[in-house]
Amino acid sequence: MNRKLIRPNLTEIKERMSQDKEREKEAVHKRMHPPTDTFAESYYYLKQMNKKTPMAVVYTDGEIVEGYVEWYDRNCIKLNRDNAPNLLIYKSSIRCIYKVGEASEAEGKESGKK
Repeated sequence: MNRKLIRPNLTEIKERMSQDKEREKEAVHKRMHPPTDTFAESYYYLKQMNKKTPMAVVYTDGEIVEGYVEWYDRNCIKLNRDNAPNLLIYKSSIRCIYKVGEASEAEGKESGKK
């Protein structure tokens, strides 16, 4: 009975290892994409929530509601209002948000330029 011993070829293994190392080096040298989220929105909301800053929310149809942001998530914000029901507002229906005092200052600057 002849038995044949099966051994892997060492040169093939060395070639595979060197190719793997080259791939790892290429992967390290590839540029990484910049992060998609800068967390600026989160920072802004948290700052306004902590100070309970009166905010004005302008809907896409032009309606304006005032209150302060109680909490937020990826899709909506909760606006707490005095003497009115609290609102859960989808971000997709918001045109802009600004501090209540800033609107009159901005209008005053614009009217001064004219």
